[in-house]
Amino acid sequence: GVTAGAVLALCAWIRRALEAGKGGGALLGGRVRVRKLYNHGSGFGLLPLDARAMAPLSLTALWALLRTGGSGLGTGLVLGGGLSNLWERLRRGRVLDYLQFPRAPGVFRRYTYNLADLAILAGAVLLVLRRRKRP
Repeated sequence: GVTAGAVLALCAWIRRALEAGKGGGALLGGRVRVRKLYNHGSGFGLLPLDARAMAPLSLTALWALLRTGGSGLGTGLVLGGGLSNLWERLRRGRVLDYLQFPRAPGVFRRYTYNLADLAILAGAVLLVLRRRKRP
């Protein structure tokens, strides 16, 4: 609850600031670049669907996560990030991506992300690690 709400609020705040023309440029000695990019399709362009057509798929994934009885930080991060991207898809027909990592290894430097994407990734890693610890 609290984690998901915090991710949603922070994503909305960053999105409003960037759309108002605030922010941008290089951070952390060029390791991170902030650049607005509107994604009208699926994550990483993996599916040939527009942003609104992705909404049912996103809802199904979030519903499945809740059905597994997940709780804790990992679930909160995945839900918050997923709901943030879903809200943008439904409301605007696109998702605002803005973080690039030009010095990241391999394919990671090729893509532009947003905070919601990073929350989903971190949450998924936590959920996998938690499942591995179970007997």
